[in-house]
Amino acid sequence: MLTIIAAASENNALGKDNDLVWHLPDDFKRFKTLTTGHFIIMGRKTFESFPKPLPNRTHVIITRQKNYDVPEGCVVVSSLKKAIEICPKNEENFIIGGGQIYKQSIDFADKIELTRVHATIDADTFFPEIDLKMWKLVKEEFHPKDEKHQYDFTYLTYVKV
Repeated sequence: MLTIIAAASENNALGKDNDLVWHLPDDFKRFKTLTTGHFIIMGRKTFESFPKPLPNRTHVIITRQKNYDVPEGCVVVSSLKKAIEICPKNEENFIIGGGQIYKQSIDFADKIELTRVHATIDADTFFPEIDLKMWKLVKEEFHPKDEKHQYDFTYLTYVKV
């Protein structure tokens, strides 16, 4: 199963200058819970935005750069197709970004785990539009802003129709 996991604002903003544009600790916890123990597929820029590889996950990094050097436990491939091919077939595998990888993978994915941040944010990277003819919302969980979270947000789970 291929699952896209992302946090995007009302205007589908994901980030700016290769960084997130909000700090939502509960969303980070959810991301960690869902992706730990799984393969996570990402573009090179997303990988480079981490201070170090995320623990207890197999990183699959898509780049056109030849001889791209990565730490142990990371795999480099040249395309989304190759990334999907090397992931275990009977497990949930996650697409974690960035914008171009989300756009390329939305037609292949089986599920979307989206954190909708209730704000309009200035950004340079965006999540693709979700075509509601192809995706069905099956779960929704609202979280109001508080002292640790600057924005209201909602966890949304979509499955392919």
